[in-house]
Amino acid sequence: MNKRILLIEDEVAIADTVVYALQREGFVVSWHTLGRDGLAVLDSEGADLLVLDVGLPDISGFELFRQVRQHHDTPVLFLTARGDEIDRVVGLELGADDYVVKPFSPRELVARIKAILRRGSAPIPVVLPNAGLQHDAARARICLAGQVLNLTRYEYRLLVLLLEQPERVFSRSQLMDAVWQDPAASFERTVDAHIRSLRAKLREADPACDPIRTHRGLGYSLSWTAGPAA
Repeated sequence: MNKRILLIEDEVAIADTVVYALQREGFVVSWHTLGRDGLAVLDSEGADLLVLDVGLPDISGFELFRQVRQHHDTPVLFLTARGDEIDRVVGLELGADDYVVKPFSPRELVARIKAILRRGSAPIPVVLPNAGLQHDAARARICLAGQVLNLTRYEYRLLVLLLEQPERVFSRSQLMDAVWQDPAASFERTVDAHIRSLRAKLREADPACDPIRTHRGLGYSLSWTAGPAA
């Protein structure tokens, strides 16, 4: 079955170009100019990937993304006319899978979408339970103390990577290379923000669970025997 792409973009010329490029590659595309309309379609019909413009007329793309994540784990690629670092950081810290800055090459956009979909369908190694953590690889979720952790896509990938190799110290650049779709466009503080969020969610599920260690000047590791995190 052909993959379904939901495009939420209010600029007609850009949307026409994106729709044409995606349809040529065999994707089924549903295009909407307003965030509320696109969200309604996602709720009712679903999608394999969402291409979301940041500057929509009725709602910020970032705010719409937050609403999407309340009920869906659909991969999201942001389209933005803004080149400022802060906008890229915000999108990545929210948990988006990638972003493309306008003007962009339709071929590049299609290639990034294909890469996200390939990565999302790749098998994830099984991780054995450890100190109450249970990784359900088939459903791409991690439970702690009987609770499913509400993780973003990148938080999930970070935690799986750390669980796979406990005690190993990963540098920030190694984490970006292993987890992020486009590590060259990511930033070290993005990794730090995701680690902080992961720690908070682990403590929320189990206040005694604090396994992520900070190694100053080196990076991060996961340990069940070390002292409090730095």
